[in-house]
Amino acid sequence: MELVGFRSRHSVYRLIDCLVAEGLVSKDPQGKLIPHTQNGGVPLLGIVEAGWPSPAEEELKDTITLDEYLIRNKEATYLLMVKGDSMIDAGIMPGDLLIVERGAAVRDGDIVIAQIDREWTIKYFRQRGSKVFLEAANKDYQPLHPTEELNIAAVVRGVVRRYA
Repeated sequence: MELVGFRSRHSVYRLIDCLVAEGLVSKDPQGKLIPHTQNGGVPLLGIVEAGWPSPAEEELKDTITLDEYLIRNKEATYLLMVKGDSMIDAGIMPGDLLIVERGAAVRDGDIVIAQIDREWTIKYFRQRGSKVFLEAANKDYQPLHPTEELNIAAVVRGVVRRYA
């Protein structure tokens, strides 16, 4: 009420309903407001061959936002910046941003954010029978077997890297 100078809560609720209807904000399961992107989508112009070269055809295929492409569960998703080189053979470099989803079901081979014996790390989750451990994507690192505890905080859903 104070922010917009309204004198009644009803006016604030009407304003919020209008913002939701326009797609500028949405509400999470607890009723908190989630702002949406203001700049719209980026044009998807076509497909580029990563194998043998082929004639390029530029054609507007669609317009998508990076959120639509990268994020499955917005309320459970957050970003982390990578420090260290234990996952370089998986294409995850120091300085990259990880898109991670907490609460996701973990499967053997997933890249996870984990707390192992009170230390945080990013590694492959491995399960062999009833045994679980974490494995790096760099031959210079040995697998990590928990001696006390292993808690999986999130599953990595994407990597963002900026060039230049």
